Amino acid sequence: MVCGGFSCSKNALCSLNVVYMLVGLLLIGVAAWGKGFGLVSSIHIIGGVIAVGFFLLLIAIVGLIGAIHHHQVMLFFYMVVLFIVFLFQFGVSCSCLAMNRGQQEALLNSTWGMLDNKTKTDLESQLNCCGLLNGTSSRAQFELDVQNCRL
Repeated sequence: MVCGGFSCSKNALCSLNVVYMLVGLLLIGVAAWGKGFGLVSSIHIIGGVIAVGFFLLLIAIVGLIGAIHHHQVMLFFYMVVLFIVFLFQFGVSCSCLAMNRGQQEALLNSTWGMLDNKTKTDLESQLNCCGLLNGTSSRAQFELDVQNCRL
C-alpha cells in the first residue's frame, strides 16, 4: 500500500499528537511528583510546568480530533497556535543566546535581592552554596547571605 494523500498525513499527524499528549501528561506527572516528594519548593514553578503540560495536552487533543475528522477549521486553529508557540520559542531562544555573561549576572543579581529568605535558603541547600556569586561583587549582600546560611 502506497503512503500518499491525506491518509499518510493523517496517520503522521495522529502519531505526532499522541506523542504530544504523552509529553503533556509526562510534564503534569513529573511536576506533581516533584511537588509530592518535595524536590521543588516553588509553587510558581510547579504551576507553570503543569500549565504548560495542560496547554500541550489541550492543543494535542485539538490536533488529533482535527486530523481524525478531517476538520479544516480545527486543523487551521491547531496550525496557528503551533506557529505562535514556535515564534515564542524562537524569540526566547534568541534572547537567551543574545545575553552575554555580564548581562546574565546583572539579571541574576537584580532578582536575587528580591527573593525571600526561604527561597534563597532552599536554593543554597539544593545547590550546596552560600550566596549568589561570591563575596567581592556585593559585600553587604554576601554578609547577609552568610548570616542566613548560619541560621
